[in-house]
Amino acid sequence: MATFQVVVGDPESGDSYQFEVSDQDANRFLGKELGDEVDGSAVGLDGYTLEITGGSDSAGRPMRDDVTGPNLREVLLEGRSTGYRPNRDGERRRVSVRGREVGDEVAQLNARIIEAGETSIADLLSGDDAEDDE
Repeated sequence: MATFQVVVGDPESGDSYQFEVSDQDANRFLGKELGDEVDGSAVGLDGYTLEITGGSDSAGRPMRDDVTGPNLREVLLEGRSTGYRPNRDGERRRVSVRGREVGDEVAQLNARIIEAGETSIADLLSGDDAEDDE
């Protein structure tokens, strides 16, 4: 069974919200890729639509859009990009990264709200134990 954190960013207010998902709700994310849309009810945001923007596994290896599948790959990276910060100009390094598909190994997913529902997020979360990160 997959269990992971989903961090949802609200581009309107700049706030982010963390949700722990498991079981059936986590299954809604499995098999999706970066850039795919997911129904917000998977994290308790009924009526909202989310877009998966990134994520990482338990070791902190980031998901990359240019790597297919859910598995680890070693890619040669050059220049500042996701998962690599060079120390000097022209430096390249082989780095382990996750593919763009969400799998069981993912520990954290990042998403943003692309379509808001009729009910405000504050009203939806008033009864939940979700934390607001400021």
